[in-house]
Amino acid sequence: MNSSRILQGKHAVVFGAGGSIGAAVAKEFAAEGAEVFLAGRTMSNVEEVARQITKDGGRAHAAALNAIDDAAVNEYIDGIARQIGSIDIVFNAAGPLAKEYGNGKNAVDLEIEEFMAPVTTVLKSQFITARAGARHMVKQHSGVIIFLTGSPARGHVEGATAIGAAFGAIESLMENLAVEISPSGVRVVCLRTTANTDSRTIQQTMDALAGKMNVTREQMIAKMASLNFLKVPASIYDTAKAAVFLASDRARMMTGTVVNSTAGAALD
Repeated sequence: MNSSRILQGKHAVVFGAGGSIGAAVAKEFAAEGAEVFLAGRTMSNVEEVARQITKDGGRAHAAALNAIDDAAVNEYIDGIARQIGSIDIVFNAAGPLAKEYGNGKNAVDLEIEEFMAPVTTVLKSQFITARAGARHMVKQHSGVIIFLTGSPARGHVEGATAIGAAFGAIESLMENLAVEISPSGVRVVCLRTTANTDSRTIQQTMDALAGKMNVTREQMIAKMASLNFLKVPASIYDTAKAAVFLASDRARMMTGTVVNSTAGAALD
């Protein structure tokens, strides 16, 4: 066993674990020694991620769960706490399809339902899962809650009003939660990424925009990469590696802050 793994002995709960980002984060948590508890809406997807993790020598458990179901989330978290004694990490990558919130549409063309979709799904689920984890972490005087947002939290591109508004609210939620629970020894941070071009959401968005603009997907990837200072596309594994660092004791003095991992696409 590699004793240098930075999450050795930690218990991590990952919501949205059947999706591209959630799966990548879960795999990296496990590779760094954490025992991972994977929750997602589609059991077959979550079980496949768990299978891959166990095949590589990790420890993973799968459950079918909707992260906007408050009662189900609390029952799930409570059950894990009873089973293993502690909840060390909570990470939530759950979210709707890009078309459900009109990604790529200008604000004046958004339907009210499209604008509200990220609020009633992404923002709501982030609050539900963070609160459920926080209730146990405060009692044990330890733990890390990692929120996830993207560069539209800072307006810099057209067509991201709905998700950007929800991301901004999540970042404010993170700060307020940190004020309340960090004195109990619980860290609360937010990882803000730029477009992960191999994620489901960005692939869907690129396909929609490429059709409108009559360009190829590769040209859309290059266009997205041109928005950041490094001029390279970000991947789900860039996000996963950053999440591992934030979950580890190497980031033990970081709380109440947004970690800007947008390569300059969205400046603070």
